[in-house]
Amino acid sequence: MLPELGTSFAVSAEAATGSLTAYLLPFAAVMLVSGTLGERWGRRRTVVGAYLLYAVASVACVLATTFSLFLVARAAQGIANAFTTPLLLAALGAAAPPERLGRALGWFGSLQAAGQTSAPLVGGLTAELDWRYAFIGVAAVAVLLAAVGIPASPAAAGAARPSLRSAFRPAVLRLGVVAAVGWGCLSGLGFLVALRLEDAFGVGAGPRGLVLTGLGVAGLLSARLVGGGVDRMGPRRCVLLGALLGVGLVLGLGFAPVVGLVAVLWAVGGVATQLVLVGVNALTLSSSEANRGGAMSVVQAVRFGGGALAPAVITPVYVADPLLAFLLPAALLALVVPAAVRRA
Repeated sequence: MLPELGTSFAVSAEAATGSLTAYLLPFAAVMLVSGTLGERWGRRRTVVGAYLLYAVASVACVLATTFSLFLVARAAQGIANAFTTPLLLAALGAAAPPERLGRALGWFGSLQAAGQTSAPLVGGLTAELDWRYAFIGVAAVAVLLAAVGIPASPAAAGAARPSLRSAFRPAVLRLGVVAAVGWGCLSGLGFLVALRLEDAFGVGAGPRGLVLTGLGVAGLLSARLVGGGVDRMGPRRCVLLGALLGVGLVLGLGFAPVVGLVAVLWAVGGVATQLVLVGVNALTLSSSEANRGGAMSVVQAVRFGGGALAPAVITPVYVADPLLAFLLPAALLALVVPAAVRRA
């Protein structure tokens, strides 16, 4: 809906992309501490408050009379959303039996993938009528989620308030690096696949979008099975399996001679991504019982940082040598993930 935003606020489509930055920067920055703050304030209270703030910020987007006010409202959305995912995962880790944690995380990943896959389609369809309808819709959903809430987290007798230091432990930071490399070098390569489809095969925008949707669909369909695999094989093995599979897929994307093979490889990348992310989440929740929310927020913040860096780092490499642009993320998956996950 960026072109529609630009038209509505009398700015260029390029300037309208600033709305993404306005959302993502505070989202990633606040997420570094949001989990720990949420554990201090109470998970349920914090998540409900975050949903309500998100609803108010969404309404502010609708009512904004200038692009500057719209950007402020988008930043408020990012801040609010930073308090949801880490605490939802922490609540899930506390509620699920240890032997079924992987399955629970798999269901969570499946539903998350469904949202990520359908959101661009729903947003695009509503923008055909009026982009404001999309923000009205998410405001209504946020209010509904606030009414549903999450289970309250019982405070342990004599338990100390979780500290930021407990969230920024070396093991947690290493898991964050694994998540960042797994996300940035697998699902974060959508821009690179799109570039190759256009430059090497002359594929238009519509078919490119259809190919790129394959990763989200595969992630949606496989996440539950991946979760069961995490319970049976162990999270570290699944992370390593996902990284190994990812190496082969990324190399294949760089060498694939036909569009059909690119589409298949990219879709299977959704399975590899789920193996890495579900495994990382299981490791984080299992090793951070004193401050689950804080540890998850750090891992998720580093993960999204890796996704944000991928285009900035890899695009110049692609301009210099398209094949090298695929070799670089494959090398990172092969070298960084095994080294970091074994020490986490």
